[in-house]
Amino acid sequence: MKNLYFALGVVLILYPKQGFGAEAGMPQLNPEFWTAQIFWLILIFSSLYLIIWKIFLPRITDSIENRKSKVVNDLNETQKFKDDAEKKLNEYKNIIENAKKQARKIIEESRKKLNEDIEDKKQKFSKEIESELEAVEKEIKNLKKSSIANINKISIETSSEIIRQLVGTELNKSNVSAIVEDISKKRMEEYL
Repeated sequence: MKNLYFALGVVLILYPKQGFGAEAGMPQLNPEFWTAQIFWLILIFSSLYLIIWKIFLPRITDSIENRKSKVVNDLNETQKFKDDAEKKLNEYKNIIENAKKQARKIIEESRKKLNEDIEDKKQKFSKEIESELEAVEKEIKNLKKSSIANINKISIETSSEIIRQLVGTELNKSNVSAIVEDISKKRMEEYL
């Protein structure tokens, strides 16, 4: 680049009139050169127009069409992916909903089964308790009867012994037992 500036500087110093075009004036404004200028203008711009029209413009339109078709294809593919994604999402939602329904059904069945088992065990347990209570009540009644008989027997013996020691003679046991039984019946009626 430095060499080019240097050469221009040397030319301008050696040939200043030709370098600045001061001798004849501007050739563009001289009417004798207009026909040549119009010829070259038409030739250059026509060739530029043809080159742009036949070479560059088809390439640009092809490039634009390719981009447009690529964008359309990408949009179509994106729409397909979106539709597939929505289908998958709906399938997953259905699967999840079905799984929830099945889980609820299993839980409900388990709850019913547990309630039935609990009710069965309650009934068995209450039957066992009732049978145990009946057995205990029978045992208590038997103990009452046997204890009353034992109490009467002990009372008769004790009363006979006390009277014998107080009076000094032995009484008839049947009389003493009749009195004790009469008194125990009256007292038993109060407790029962």
